[in-house]
Amino acid sequence: MSPRSPDVIVIGAGPYGLAAAAELRGAGAGVHVLGAPMSFWKQHMPRGMRLRSPWGASHIGAPRSAHTLDAFEAARGTPISRPVPLADFVAYGHWFQERNVPEVDSRRVERVEAEGPGFRILLDDGEQITTARVVVAAGIADFAWRPPEFDGLPQDLVSHSSEHADLGRFAGRRVVVVGGGQSAFESAVLLKENGADVELLMRAVRTRWVGRATRKGLLGRLLFDRTDVGPVFLSHLIARPRLLRRLPRRVHRDVMRRALAPGASLWLRPRSEGMAITAGRHVTDLTRSNGHLQLRLDDGTSREVDHVLLATGYRVDVHRYRFLAPELLSGLDCVDGYPVLGEGLASSVPGLHFLGAPAAHSFGPLVRFVSGTEFSARALARYVTKGQARVTDRGRTDRAFDLVAPDQRSP
Repeated sequence: MSPRSPDVIVIGAGPYGLAAAAELRGAGAGVHVLGAPMSFWKQHMPRGMRLRSPWGASHIGAPRSAHTLDAFEAARGTPISRPVPLADFVAYGHWFQERNVPEVDSRRVERVEAEGPGFRILLDDGEQITTARVVVAAGIADFAWRPPEFDGLPQDLVSHSSEHADLGRFAGRRVVVVGGGQSAFESAVLLKENGADVELLMRAVRTRWVGRATRKGLLGRLLFDRTDVGPVFLSHLIARPRLLRRLPRRVHRDVMRRALAPGASLWLRPRSEGMAITAGRHVTDLTRSNGHLQLRLDDGTSREVDHVLLATGYRVDVHRYRFLAPELLSGLDCVDGYPVLGEGLASSVPGLHFLGAPAAHSFGPLVRFVSGTEFSARALARYVTKGQARVTDRGRTDRAFDLVAPDQRSP
């Protein structure tokens, strides 16, 4: 099909967008992917970072496919350390893309608008593309959350962790990192290792170390699903999003809370030795003074620092996707910023789907992690296409796929 009117447009070329495009292409759909491959991982995560998820939960798409981390490691010919370094995962993403979705269009999407029964996509160079279906896999960069007490301060004094790909710029400076999760601990460790005078400030009264229970052998398989999202045993429920979404809402909320509780990987513990950590405290007031920040904490103590790095996570609100036109957003059923999704991760706007973190309200915490790409891509492809066996003129049985019009199904 013409790239100007593909069956499906996927916005985003990170793990979710690439996995979805590969699965849709395999199902016979005409797919056009927009976005720079692995851009969030390259531009919004610090060099030297390692993946929190273990090897077996870091494959893009199906772990039994021909394009796993194992296959990439074998093709490259050099071993990849565990936990997986960010640079190696980015290289893996590009390798996956080149073999599954070689024609990615790196132009930026300026606006997605409704046009008749479908959509019109306006690109940054002025070109327009029309399609019947849009899959939003645009990641979490737009959802970076800053506590309100830091509003109005310039970026040279306060910034979010997602705004830095190189923490070496803070060498020799006094930095307070705010947060208690993986991003906060790893950012603080990397700052320390890059020569900064760093203190980690967290509201929690103690550090929650993740990774104590084994993932190896029969016991590991009993304790955790291979997707490895969530605590012991609960991981098996999280790995089954269709089951989870049928359970009472209170159960779903509890699962989300427990699976996404702030914590740091156990392998960071030795690297954090000697690092200043202040637990059970938060900032109550701050003032600018001679190019620095004066922080006052709830225990009455104060700090004078050169910079505050907010490793305060992300809060999903799809209204912050600036490319979605207001009329689309007005027709979108949402709860606390999350779109309400049905089968195939379809929203209340016919033909509009959401992958990744925005799908977590409907399908649970699995879809916030790389290991959720398999479920999401397959669920989307099954929904978008319906299989029909046919016999070719040579007598072979092939799979032919007829596209389902967006208005033929509802969430």
